[in-house]
Amino acid sequence: MHSDIHLLLHTYRAAELQHEAAELNPPRRPLRQRMGWTMVELGLRLAQAPPRRAARAA
Repeated sequence: MHSDIHLLLHTYRAAELQHEAAELNPPRRPLRQRMGWTMVELGLRLAQAPPRRAARAA
């Protein structure tokens, strides 16, 4: 097989694989956005959780 044909076939196959991988993996949100929403979710869970024990008057 000629090297030009081999390189051309390799290029086509690499493009096909990249296209398939892009379909399977959805684009990810930036780290800052993911961390922000994680902190919001955690804050909401903490705000909804009842206190573990009652406060005592001194």
